[in-house]
Amino acid sequence: MTPPTDTQWTAMSKVLQSMIQRSDTEPFRVPVDWKGMGLFDYPTLIKKPMDLGSVKRNINARKYKSIPEAAEDIRLVWTNCMTYNQDGSDFFLLAKNLSKKFEEKYSKLVNDLQLDVKSESLSSISGVVTLDEKRSFAKSLYTLSKEDLGKLIVEVDHKCPAALTKNMGEDEAELNVDKIPPALFAELKTFVANCHTSTPAGTKKGTKRKA
Repeated sequence: MTPPTDTQWTAMSKVLQSMIQRSDTEPFRVPVDWKGMGLFDYPTLIKKPMDLGSVKRNINARKYKSIPEAAEDIRLVWTNCMTYNQDGSDFFLLAKNLSKKFEEKYSKLVNDLQLDVKSESLSSISGVVTLDEKRSFAKSLYTLSKEDLGKLIVEVDHKCPAALTKNMGEDEAELNVDKIPPALFAELKTFVANCHTSTPAGTKKGTKRKA
Protein backbone atom coordinates (compact mmCIF):
# COMPACT_ATOMS: atom_id res chain seq x y z
CA MET A 1 0.00 0.00 0.00
CA THR A 2 1.35 3.40 -1.01
CA PRO A 3 1.71 5.75 1.98
CA PRO A 4 -0.64 8.76 1.93
CA THR A 5 0.77 11.98 0.54
CA ASP A 6 1.07 15.16 2.58
CA THR A 7 -1.86 16.54 0.61
CA GLN A 8 -4.02 13.58 1.61
CA TRP A 9 -3.01 13.88 5.26
CA THR A 10 -3.79 17.59 5.17
CA ALA A 11 -7.25 16.83 3.83
CA MET A 12 -7.84 14.22 6.54
CA SER A 13 -6.61 16.65 9.19
CA LYS A 14 -9.14 19.20 7.99
CA VAL A 15 -11.95 16.67 8.31
CA LEU A 16 -10.85 15.83 11.83
CA GLN A 17 -10.44 19.49 12.76
CA SER A 18 -13.94 20.23 11.50
CA MET A 19 -15.22 17.64 13.98
CA ILE A 20 -13.06 18.92 16.83
CA GLN A 21 -14.30 22.48 16.31
CA ARG A 22 -17.92 21.46 16.80
CA SER A 23 -19.17 22.57 20.20
CA ASP A 24 -20.81 19.19 20.82
CA THR A 25 -17.55 17.24 20.47
CA GLU A 26 -16.02 18.71 23.62
CA PRO A 27 -16.44 15.46 25.63
CA PHE A 28 -14.56 13.57 22.91
CA ARG A 29 -11.50 15.79 22.55
CA VAL A 30 -9.55 14.32 25.46
CA PRO A 31 -9.28 10.84 27.02
CA VAL A 32 -12.15 9.82 29.29
CA ASP A 33 -11.18 10.60 32.89
CA TRP A 34 -12.81 7.44 34.16
CA LYS A 35 -11.07 7.61 37.53
CA GLY A 36 -12.09 11.19 38.18
CA MET A 37 -15.64 10.45 37.06
CA GLY A 38 -15.86 7.27 39.10
CA LEU A 39 -16.43 5.09 36.04
CA PHE A 40 -14.42 2.18 37.38
CA ASP A 41 -15.93 -0.33 34.96
CA TYR A 42 -14.80 1.72 31.96
CA PRO A 43 -11.47 -0.10 31.41
CA THR A 44 -13.30 -3.42 31.58
CA LEU A 45 -15.88 -2.47 28.97
CA ILE A 46 -13.70 -0.35 26.70
CA LYS A 47 -10.65 -2.27 25.53
CA LYS A 48 -9.11 0.50 23.43
CA PRO A 49 -9.91 4.03 24.63
CA MET A 50 -9.67 6.73 21.98
CA ASP A 51 -10.29 10.46 21.68
CA LEU A 52 -10.11 13.04 18.92
CA GLY A 53 -7.08 14.78 20.41
CA SER A 54 -5.09 11.55 20.32
CA VAL A 55 -6.08 10.94 16.71
CA LYS A 56 -4.93 14.44 15.81
CA ARG A 57 -1.54 13.88 17.44
CA ASN A 58 -1.16 10.53 15.71
CA ILE A 59 -1.94 12.07 12.33
CA ASN A 60 0.52 14.90 12.90
CA ALA A 61 3.19 12.36 13.89
CA ARG A 62 2.27 10.18 10.88
CA LYS A 63 1.73 7.16 13.10
CA TYR A 64 -1.02 5.82 10.86
CA LYS A 65 -0.11 3.79 7.79
CA SER A 66 -3.18 4.90 5.87
CA ILE A 67 -6.10 7.32 5.84
CA PRO A 68 -8.62 4.51 6.58
CA GLU A 69 -6.58 3.50 9.63
CA ALA A 70 -6.94 7.02 11.01
CA ALA A 71 -10.64 6.94 10.19
CA GLU A 72 -11.02 3.72 12.18
CA ASP A 73 -9.68 5.42 15.31
CA ILE A 74 -12.11 8.29 14.84
CA ARG A 75 -14.92 5.75 14.53
CA LEU A 76 -13.65 4.11 17.69
CA VAL A 77 -14.33 7.35 19.59
CA TRP A 78 -18.02 7.08 18.74
CA THR A 79 -18.35 3.31 19.13
CA ASN A 80 -16.67 3.38 22.54
CA CYS A 81 -19.20 5.94 23.68
CA MET A 82 -22.12 3.95 22.31
CA THR A 83 -20.76 0.77 23.88
CA TYR A 84 -20.43 2.26 27.34
CA ASN A 85 -23.60 4.36 27.41
CA GLN A 86 -27.16 3.11 27.34
CA ASP A 87 -28.94 3.22 23.99
CA GLY A 88 -31.22 6.25 23.97
CA SER A 89 -29.13 8.19 26.48
CA ASP A 90 -27.88 11.68 25.65
CA PHE A 91 -24.29 10.53 25.12
CA PHE A 92 -25.33 7.54 23.01
CA LEU A 93 -27.45 9.71 20.72
CA LEU A 94 -24.75 12.37 20.54
CA ALA A 95 -22.10 9.85 19.51
CA LYS A 96 -24.45 8.31 16.95
CA ASN A 97 -25.14 11.71 15.41
CA LEU A 98 -21.46 12.65 15.35
CA SER A 99 -20.65 9.32 13.74
CA LYS A 100 -23.09 10.09 10.95
CA LYS A 101 -21.63 13.58 10.48
CA PHE A 102 -18.10 12.19 10.30
CA GLU A 103 -19.03 9.52 7.76
CA GLU A 104 -20.55 12.16 5.51
CA LYS A 105 -17.34 14.19 5.60
CA TYR A 106 -15.13 11.13 5.23
CA SER A 107 -17.06 9.78 2.26
CA LYS A 108 -16.64 13.12 0.51
CA LEU A 109 -12.92 13.09 1.26
CA VAL A 110 -12.54 9.59 -0.17
CA ASN A 111 -14.37 10.61 -3.33
CA ASP A 112 -12.47 13.88 -3.71
CA LEU A 113 -9.08 12.24 -3.24
CA GLN A 114 -10.11 9.08 -5.12
CA LEU A 115 -8.70 6.95 -2.33
CA ASP A 116 -8.58 3.21 -2.87
CA VAL A 117 -10.43 1.97 0.19
CA LYS A 118 -12.70 -1.01 0.65
CA SER A 119 -16.40 -0.25 0.66
CA GLU A 120 -16.55 -1.95 4.04
CA SER A 121 -14.53 0.90 5.52
CA LEU A 122 -17.16 3.37 4.40
CA SER A 123 -20.42 1.61 5.04
CA SER A 124 -20.39 -1.53 7.16
CA ILE A 125 -18.37 0.22 9.88
CA SER A 126 -20.15 3.53 9.44
CA GLY A 127 -21.30 3.85 13.01
CA VAL A 128 -24.97 3.96 12.04
CA VAL A 129 -27.05 0.80 12.42
CA THR A 130 -30.75 1.12 11.65
CA LEU A 131 -33.52 -0.42 13.73
CA ASP A 132 -34.49 -2.66 10.81
CA GLU A 133 -30.91 -3.95 10.60
CA LYS A 134 -30.95 -4.74 14.31
CA ARG A 135 -34.25 -6.58 14.05
CA SER A 136 -33.12 -8.51 10.99
CA PHE A 137 -29.89 -9.48 12.71
CA ALA A 138 -31.71 -10.60 15.87
CA LYS A 139 -33.99 -12.83 13.79
CA SER A 140 -31.03 -14.25 11.86
CA LEU A 141 -29.55 -15.58 15.10
CA TYR A 142 -32.30 -18.20 15.18
CA THR A 143 -30.92 -19.69 11.95
CA LEU A 144 -27.59 -20.51 13.58
CA SER A 145 -26.62 -23.91 14.85
CA LYS A 146 -25.86 -24.23 18.55
CA GLU A 147 -22.16 -24.43 17.73
CA ASP A 148 -22.16 -21.32 15.53
CA LEU A 149 -24.24 -19.38 18.03
CA GLY A 150 -21.70 -20.30 20.68
CA LYS A 151 -18.89 -18.98 18.52
CA LEU A 152 -20.76 -15.73 18.00
CA ILE A 153 -21.34 -15.30 21.73
CA VAL A 154 -17.66 -15.94 22.45
CA GLU A 155 -16.73 -13.28 19.89
CA VAL A 156 -19.10 -10.76 21.45
CA ASP A 157 -17.88 -11.61 24.94
CA HIS A 158 -14.31 -11.02 23.80
CA LYS A 159 -14.83 -7.79 21.88
CA CYS A 160 -17.83 -6.21 23.60
CA PRO A 161 -18.75 -7.79 26.95
CA ALA A 162 -21.10 -4.88 27.61
CA ALA A 163 -23.48 -6.37 25.05
CA LEU A 164 -23.86 -9.58 27.07
CA THR A 165 -25.72 -10.13 30.30
CA LYS A 166 -24.80 -13.46 31.83
CA ASN A 167 -27.33 -15.02 34.17
CA MET A 168 -25.54 -16.45 37.17
CA GLY A 169 -26.34 -20.08 37.84
CA GLU A 170 -27.89 -20.55 34.40
CA ASP A 171 -26.24 -21.62 31.19
CA GLU A 172 -27.50 -18.69 29.17
CA ALA A 173 -26.62 -15.13 28.25
CA GLU A 174 -28.72 -12.23 27.05
CA LEU A 175 -27.42 -10.50 23.93
CA ASN A 176 -28.33 -6.82 23.70
CA VAL A 177 -28.05 -5.90 20.02
CA ASP A 178 -28.30 -2.20 20.87
CA LYS A 179 -25.01 -2.44 22.76
CA ILE A 180 -23.03 -3.93 19.87
CA PRO A 181 -20.71 -1.32 18.28
CA PRO A 182 -21.27 -0.80 14.53
CA ALA A 183 -17.86 -2.21 13.58
CA LEU A 184 -18.51 -5.44 15.48
CA PHE A 185 -22.10 -5.51 14.22
CA ALA A 186 -20.76 -5.61 10.66
CA GLU A 187 -18.42 -8.49 11.55
CA LEU A 188 -21.22 -10.48 13.17
CA LYS A 189 -23.54 -9.96 10.22
CA THR A 190 -20.84 -11.34 7.93
CA PHE A 191 -20.31 -14.29 10.26
CA VAL A 192 -24.02 -15.15 10.27
CA ALA A 193 -24.22 -14.81 6.49
CA ASN A 194 -21.31 -17.21 6.10
CA CYS A 195 -22.75 -19.86 8.38
CA HIS A 196 -25.33 -21.00 5.80
CA THR A 197 -27.30 -22.70 8.54
CA SER A 198 -31.04 -23.10 8.48
CA THR A 199 -32.41 -24.05 11.87
CA PRO A 200 -36.12 -23.64 12.70
CA ALA A 201 -36.82 -20.67 14.94
CA GLY A 202 -37.38 -21.53 18.55
CA THR A 203 -34.90 -24.39 18.71
CA LYS A 204 -32.08 -22.30 20.15
CA LYS A 205 -31.56 -22.42 23.87
CA GLY A 206 -29.19 -20.60 26.14
CA THR A 207 -29.29 -17.13 24.59
CA LYS A 208 -31.80 -14.32 24.66
CA ARG A 209 -31.64 -11.37 22.30
CA LYS A 210 -32.72 -7.78 22.58
CA ALA A 211 -33.50 -6.08 19.28
